[in-house]
Amino acid sequence: MHILLVASAFNSLTQRVLAELQDRGHTVGVALALGNDGALREAVRVHAPQLILAPMLTTAIPEDIWRAHTCLIVHPGPPGDRGPSSLDWTLQGGAESWGVTVLEAVAEMDAGDVWAWSPLRLPPLAGKSDLYRGEVADAALDAVLLAVERFASGRHKPQKQEAEALAAGWRPFMKQEQRRIDWACDTTETVLRKLRAADSQPGVLDELLGARWYLHGGHPEDELRGRPGELIATRAGAICRATVDGAVWILQLRPWRETGSRLPSYKLPAVEALGDLLPFEVPEVPAPLQLPAGRRTWADIRYVEQGAVGVLNFSFPGGAMSTAQCRRLLEAYRFACTRPTSVLVLGGMRDFFSNGIHLNVIEAAEDPAEESWANIHAMNDLVEAVLTTTDRLTVSALGGNAAAGGVMLALAADEVWCRDGAVLNPHYRLMGLHGSEYWTYILPRRVGESEALRLTQSALPVSATRAVELGMAERVLQAAPEELGVEVARLAAELAASPELADRIARKKAMREQDESIKPLQRYRDEELVHMRRNFFDAREPHAGLRSAFVRKEKASNTPPHIARLGLAD
Repeated sequence: MHILLVASAFNSLTQRVLAELQDRGHTVGVALALGNDGALREAVRVHAPQLILAPMLTTAIPEDIWRAHTCLIVHPGPPGDRGPSSLDWTLQGGAESWGVTVLEAVAEMDAGDVWAWSPLRLPPLAGKSDLYRGEVADAALDAVLLAVERFASGRHKPQKQEAEALAAGWRPFMKQEQRRIDWACDTTETVLRKLRAADSQPGVLDELLGARWYLHGGHPEDELRGRPGELIATRAGAICRATVDGAVWILQLRPWRETGSRLPSYKLPAVEALGDLLPFEVPEVPAPLQLPAGRRTWADIRYVEQGAVGVLNFSFPGGAMSTAQCRRLLEAYRFACTRPTSVLVLGGMRDFFSNGIHLNVIEAAEDPAEESWANIHAMNDLVEAVLTTTDRLTVSALGGNAAAGGVMLALAADEVWCRDGAVLNPHYRLMGLHGSEYWTYILPRRVGESEALRLTQSALPVSATRAVELGMAERVLQAAPEELGVEVARLAAELAASPELADRIARKKAMREQDESIKPLQRYRDEELVHMRRNFFDAREPHAGLRSAFVRKEKASNTPPHIARLGLAD
């Protein structure tokens, strides 16, 4: 069947739906709804789709389109729920279960007939964006596939929503006044719910150190204490603020700007955003790499060990890895390599694995080109350490998406395990970069030269299932986001107990030595960095402009050509 995806952005869910439908043999086109109804009408005319599907839509589909075509809308709520802030209200209210509905477009928002829906459980500490890419995306895909199957059958009659239920289910757009934190009264649980419901957009507007900020990311702290609202500690770029009964870690800040202001406003690590406003007496309280069992605190890198298996967990906001984060992760990796294990797992947590260098931190740097150069070297050092580990097997366990250098970091390991639903974007082109992280060695050795070229030039997402078919990954893990760590630990223990393990490690070491004799890793790195230096430092290159637009979330004026051509015959 030929399906046209209409979306407000080519976001993670749109990419996942695209890749999964393609995996199932459908031809799929994409048109972005960017406020130009004429362009959308033209895309519908050109594609002449059998079905229009909207995985993520913030504007209405024009009436003439939904009257002429069946248009199915994915709504992040169960049947009867309505409104633009569904997840926000649900998370802030502390619900434990929810759902995703696929309904038909009509004149009234979220009021159309229901084609399918799927329930889901809400984990206690996941933020909105993490949840959206995890449990919500899983439920959405289940509902989408069922709706597409029902539509294709030609026999299914969708269920009408009753007027009384529709009236009761409407909830308005959540404003900042409904998100406001009262530090003098709100408990830690209440503060975390408000932060969780606003992550990663729009954040919670608040005042701190004489300025107004949007707060992003919230994690509990079980030991540090202070006066409610007081900034009491920092850790790895995050800040800790006291509540009436505890404290919370806030990972990122975004400065408030007046309407119409041209000053930039984008998320940065909280300590970096505060800059000179941060009082010198606020202590840096690092978390140990190996946390005691039962601790409730935030740490972006952790190491756990069970028998012959070491697991190096890491989780950075948005999957971006700054120079400092790369260096801290490399230090932790080197520590893990001193331990008496035979299998070392990287990742193994829900949400993003890695998206490569930290474009926001780079954009905010005094010299973005120099910071880019430092960041790419730090990423390269990390990837090189994984590639040259020859005394044990390494596994990358992807609980969520990876892109650009983050994909190459994953593929540097001996095995790649992807949770079902993870999406890989193994390319750099859309950011005006040649790419580094040894990709010219890593990708061709897994998929071949021609496929590596196609993947990097087409700049399209790859599903976990397709990644295994291509040779980019070894396993697809059928596990819910909250269950991933347990499943990874089980499989890693099996791998460590394999009678073939010693032979595999010996073969790996011999192959690395053979590859090094043919072409040293340093040559791959040097050749890639010749291009990257030009990308970063040459004012005629497009990267700086593309980076700035990405960081500031500037909307595209039309559907990018590389996705506009999808689903159309050559």
